[in-house]
Amino acid sequence: MSQYYSPQGLEKLKQELEERKKVLRPQIASKISESAEIGDLKENAEYKDAKEMQAFNEGRIEELEDIIKDAVIISPSDHSEVVLIGSTIKVSSKHGENKFTIVGSGESSPTNGFISNESPLGLAFLGRKKDDEVEVKTPGGIVKYKITEIA
Repeated sequence: MSQYYSPQGLEKLKQELEERKKVLRPQIASKISESAEIGDLKENAEYKDAKEMQAFNEGRIEELEDIIKDAVIISPSDHSEVVLIGSTIKVSSKHGENKFTIVGSGESSPTNGFISNESPLGLAFLGRKKDDEVEVKTPGGIVKYKITEIA
């Protein structure tokens, strides 16, 4: 299933994949080899741990390859009049001013202002224009936001 990523977010995934293939994979293989030399593999905790690390690493490599293969690159249009995936918006509410960037779910980090296009907040902003007001149901109640800027 395709996920949306900014060029920077996709680059981070590619770097993680490279690290796992070229650095972690050989390190784990070395640990397996070293621990196998110790003796009986049935009772060798180091060997079992290294094999578990290997399985996790290989699973993550496969996951990253699938994500990268199916990723849809988003890039904000400089002068869009509507909120799209990749847009950075400024909003005001009774809680003050906030700046959000609408990203795919794989890149979301709400505490850093990156909200998923699939989240209630992201969905509420998509397709809206400057000066639109949106109401979003949050755990603390309904919050009304006014879009003050779209970039």
